[in-house]
Amino acid sequence: MRGSMYYCRIEMLVSILTLLLSGVSFSDDWAHWRGPSGNGVSLTADPPTTWSDTKNIKWKVSIPGKSSGSPVIWDQQVFVVTSVPTGKQTGNLPELDFKLLAFDRTNGQLQWERSAVVATPHEGTHSTNSFASASPCTDGEHVYAHFGSRGLYCYTMEGELKWKRDFGDMKTRNSFGEGSSPTIEGEMILVPWDHEGPSFLFALDKQTGNEVWKTERDEPSCWATPLVVQWQGKKQVIMNGQTCARSYDLETGKELWHCAGQTQRPAASPVFDGTQVYVGSGFRGSFLAAFQLDGQGNIEGTNNVVWSVSRNTPDIASLLLSEGRLYYTKEKSAVLTCVEAATGKPFYSAKRVPELRTLYASPIAAGGHVYITDRDGTTVVLKDAEQFELVSINSVGETVDATPAPVGNQLFIRGEQHLFCIEE
Repeated sequence: MRGSMYYCRIEMLVSILTLLLSGVSFSDDWAHWRGPSGNGVSLTADPPTTWSDTKNIKWKVSIPGKSSGSPVIWDQQVFVVTSVPTGKQTGNLPELDFKLLAFDRTNGQLQWERSAVVATPHEGTHSTNSFASASPCTDGEHVYAHFGSRGLYCYTMEGELKWKRDFGDMKTRNSFGEGSSPTIEGEMILVPWDHEGPSFLFALDKQTGNEVWKTERDEPSCWATPLVVQWQGKKQVIMNGQTCARSYDLETGKELWHCAGQTQRPAASPVFDGTQVYVGSGFRGSFLAAFQLDGQGNIEGTNNVVWSVSRNTPDIASLLLSEGRLYYTKEKSAVLTCVEAATGKPFYSAKRVPELRTLYASPIAAGGHVYITDRDGTTVVLKDAEQFELVSINSVGETVDATPAPVGNQLFIRGEQHLFCIEE
């Protein structure tokens, strides 16, 4: 037992050192919907593995309106967004109050709520989507709420509005709705804007909202979120896309490389292990590849594409990268694949996860476990290991589309009606 614990600690230290050397930071906070590294992993959290709608619930609070945006946590504050019907309607579209809410992490009490804008959406959304699907993000100084066509809003941690930006109206494919989340990096906040009109990637000064650069993207609707990685002393922005996976120089927005092969309606966000980035999609097709970061121009068919697969790749949920293992799920079949990230060699493929049906939330890892949540509110906990090992099956008793957030000894789950803080 002691030997096993020793090697686990060594493995954890190696993981932390790898992230430090690659320029990826980590902390006790969960300030972005995919966590401190962007990989869906917390290296410091150790949340419970068993709960129900009554067991191991430290607190739960009612959330008005609807949103599939995930909670983010900084220190003792938990932030969520929502869109609340006002009761008015134009045609088939409801007037909505788009809000950012801040809760006390210790007891769930509402600290403040701010109405960013009251507006009627210009187009509809998918029946399972909401009009406030992007997750907020924070750097501990400000918190940013992105409501897509309704604008980006920057607040202090006390709820004072500092600035707002309006990017116009998106026209999404088949009116599926919006959902890409922004990413904070250094003094910039990156805002993806892929739709059926002119598409862009924006970099704004996070203090003022002023544009630093704006890069055109030859891409239709995409719901992925940017990932910033560091390679040989410089930072790149990795983006998924129906036409190509692409990399941009963080300082200038200039495209560095691209590779075709992704599928229609991409939604899964990339991950990075310090050496390679992984980008995949799985709607009306299937493609996932590992890319080296030193490519230039079109890298399709070159050695910069280390490996690729064309089965069971992720549709809506994003990739999870933990301890050198790459996990990904299929939305409608609830099957899980786990491969060795460096080589693509499968540890197991298309493994049916018991009790799960439809997956929108992305898998996360913390405390040596992987958490996979379906739309019924059921979360299956597995060992974070090369073998498929079931630990527990849990439910909060209501629909969950948002990705859970592990922080410390707690797990935060945004349900359709409530925000849950799970703690033993």
